Amino acid sequence: MLPLQVIDSFLLNYEIGQVLLLVFVLGTLGLFLLGSRKVLGLHFTSFGLLFLLTPQAINSKIYLFIGLSLLVLGPMLFTTGDD
Repeated sequence: MLPLQVIDSFLLNYEIGQVLLLVFVLGTLGLFLLGSRKVLGLHFTSFGLLFLLTPQAINSKIYLFIGLSLLVLGPMLFTTGDD
């Protein structure tokens, strides 16, 4: 378990959007191993909402567009996935 000071010193160097993008990419890589499009679609949709709901005062506009594109791709992946 990492102490909170280590996590805080890491996060102070980055924007919240960059941290969310890193968590999204690592989660996507982990979910590729499952091979389920439905779970991947839910992951895309949830992070799309997270990118959209993050306040724009602490986040740049590019992450808003990433969130919009994930909200379009997520339901498409979910509906094309098999059970």
